[in-house]
Parts: sequence; C-alpha cells; structure tokens
Amino acid sequence: MAEVHGECDPKFAEMRDLLEASIASGEDVGASTCVTVNGETVVDLWGGYTDESRSAEWQADTITNVWSTTKTMAALSLLMLVDRGLVDVDAPVATYWPEFAANGKQNVLVRHVMAHTSGLSGWDQPVTPEDLLDWEKSTSMLAAMAPWWEPGTASGYHLISHGHLIGEILRRVDGRTLGRFFADEIASPLGADFHIGLPVSEHHRVSNVIPPPPPEMDFSALTSPEVAIKSLTGPMLPGAEYSWTPGWRTAEVPAANGHGNARSVARIQSIVACGGTVDGVRFLSPETIELIFREQANGVDLVLGLPLRFGIGYGLLSAETFPGFPAEGTCFWAGWGGSVIMIDTVNKMTVAYVMNKMGADMVGTGRGEALGRAAYRAIGIGN
Repeated sequence: MAEVHGECDPKFAEMRDLLEASIASGEDVGASTCVTVNGETVVDLWGGYTDESRSAEWQADTITNVWSTTKTMAALSLLMLVDRGLVDVDAPVATYWPEFAANGKQNVLVRHVMAHTSGLSGWDQPVTPEDLLDWEKSTSMLAAMAPWWEPGTASGYHLISHGHLIGEILRRVDGRTLGRFFADEIASPLGADFHIGLPVSEHHRVSNVIPPPPPEMDFSALTSPEVAIKSLTGPMLPGAEYSWTPGWRTAEVPAANGHGNARSVARIQSIVACGGTVDGVRFLSPETIELIFREQANGVDLVLGLPLRFGIGYGLLSAETFPGFPAEGTCFWAGWGGSVIMIDTVNKMTVAYVMNKMGADMVGTGRGEALGRAAYRAIGIGN
C-alpha cells in the first residue's frame, strides 16, 4: 500500500487520515492536498500512484491536469492588470479587443466575461477540439459570435471559452499570452510549480488523469436546455483522455489545461487569501480583491443546472451550495472530476486538493469537500 508523504501540522492530522483512507479504499489513486494559513504552508501531503495500474508512486513533484481549477489562475492574472489600472472590469471588452464588438457584443463588459455571464459559453458550430489549441483561430471565432443569451442576465458556465476570453483581453493589453504572463508575474516569483502551457521538458512528471464514468446529463430541468447543449458540444472533447496528448499539454487553454499539484494551487491562491501580498511581494491590492466578491450572478446556472453564485473571476460560497462552510469572504472553484481550491480571506486560509482519479461530477467531488471541512475543523470552525 502506498504511503502518504509530506508535512502536516498536528492540528490538521484529520486531513492525513482522510487522504490515507481515500487512497487505501481506491476512491483515490494518486492525490495531493495542501493548506496555507497566513501564507504559511501547514499541510503539504501527497500519496498513492501516478497511474491506474499502480506501477509508480505519486512523488512530491508529480503534477496533473487540474481542469477548471485553472480558471482561478486565469482570473488572478487578469486581476493583476486591473490592479495596475490597465483594465476596468466595468468597461466593454471591445475597449481592449475592438473586433469583439461584432454581432451585438459592444456592451459585453469585462466582468461579464469573468463571471460567466457574457453569453459566450461555447463556440458556434462547426468547431473541433483542435480549434481550441489554435489561439488566433479560436479567439477570432469568439469575436465573431453573437451571444447565446442577454449578457449580464444569468450565468452560463463558460467551460473552455472563459480562459480564451480572459486570455485575449490580457494579450491585447499586455502583449504576452496569458500562460507567459502567468509564468512571469505569478508562478515564478512564488516558485510555484503550475503551468498553463506545459513545456515538453516537464511532460515526464505528469500523472495522466483517470477518466470518470460517463456523465448522466438531464437537460429537462434546465430553463434553457439549448444553451447547455450548445455549450457542452461546442466543441465536445473526445474524453478526458484528450488531456494525455502532447498538443493539449503544450497549448494554452487557460480555462482547463493548467498542470500543477495542491501545493502550487494553494500557494498561488494564497495571494487572494492574504490580502494580495505573499512573502513580502505585492501582487494585488485589498481593493482589487474586494472586486472578486462583487456578486454578478446568483441562481441556477444555464449550463450546469446548479445553483451558483459568481463574483468577478471566482465562484462565491453560499449556504445553499456548501452548507456549513463560512461563506463570508470565501471564494472557490473546482475542476472537472474533483480538483478544488477554497480561498478564505477572513481566516487567510487556502485549501487545495488535486488528484488523478476523476469523479463523475462536472465541478468538484465530495473528496475535496471532505478535506475542506477537516481543514476548517482544525481551526475550530464547523463540526
């Protein structure tokens, strides 16, 4: 049986027990979890195996595709330009990307894009998965589209397009691609092992995700099932196995192809938890962090069919979605099949979970939630 390795403050010992039990039961194959408090790492654990056949153990530097947890990295990147006064979240996207104004999008705002309310939750057909790896083509296609619903009126989860929209705004303003900006301005200063566009030299460290069972999609309860169908099929990925390909790994897909582990996810998002400054380096002002908590949508998401609250760039906790968690000042997001990051600005804590065995849920799994609850119990919150 594979051991769980790493460091864990004794107060958080329940998290080690949970990870050990999850790996022993087979619910997890390989995974990592990390907690930071006041920017200091108090939990950094990993264990299990890098593959389904259990031929190699998960190492301290093992990384994997975290799917939509990547969205928090894209949002953080654009918020840095907001903090510098180079982007206004209340300005039209076309201010920075003139071609985007086509087909009635002249009044789509930057915050609409960041909060999944822009009406562009996918690409018009015809579109292929390979098109997403071609930045110029995919962003030009988005610029030419008409919104699928009235922007700003409701959220419709932007599964892949979220990162392309944010990334092109950033590129038009800064000149760098989002992956390059993120590496230069965030990952490198923090020494964080997270990549949006993974160099070939690092592919050997990747644990391939283990695909989940086929999702059971029920569109009957959705208010706009056509939006959900177009979003999930525009384009439809061949399956989670697509993330195993070199083309996917090396491309920049800032909503979905970030590669990292719990340590790097928790460290990077401690920027938000700690008021914008980590290890004496200022990334954001407290005022910019407050923008995250400006509610943009609160209701049943048009694509996921789940009750969700979105701020600017992040999901916001609510009693309905996560009963028992402290919702005030806490934001989060999660990836297809299980990875998750919770960011608590009141307790200055981040909790991250990254794994290779995917669950059936589109966003997150119960495993990450259980670890989050254990982290809060460790600081005396919840039961």
